[in-house]
Amino acid sequence: QVQLVESGGGLVQPGGSLRLSCAASGIIFSAHTMGWYRQAPGKERELVASISSGHRTNYADSVKGRFTISRDNAKNMVYLQMDSLNLEDAAVYYCKVEYRNFWGGGTQVTVSS
Repeated sequence: QVQLVESGGGLVQPGGSLRLSCAASGIIFSAHTMGWYRQAPGKERELVASISSGHRTNYADSVKGRFTISRDNAKNMVYLQMDSLNLEDAAVYYCKVEYRNFWGGGTQVTVSS
C-alpha cells in the first residue's frame, strides 16, 4: 500500500544539475522523515540527505553544499536538487521513509562526459 516513486534521473555532464522527485502515497506523509539514498556499483548504499517532518535537513558530507533536499507536504513530494555533479555522484538514487522499511524503486543518475 505504501508506494514511493522516484523520477528525474538521467544523464548529466560533470558540473551539471538534476532534480530528483519522489511521490509518496499510502502514508501520512507530513508525519515522516524522508530520506534520499544512493548506491553505486560495488558500493554500500548510503544516506545522501534527509528531511524531517519539521523540515530539518541533514546531508552526507560528500554532498553538503551541492545538494538540497526539500519537501512539499501538500503534494506528498520530496525532492533532491543536485548541483555541481561529479563522477562520484553516479548511482541509483532511492527515496525512503525513514525509520520504516519503505523504499522506492530507484532512479538512475549517470554522470559522464
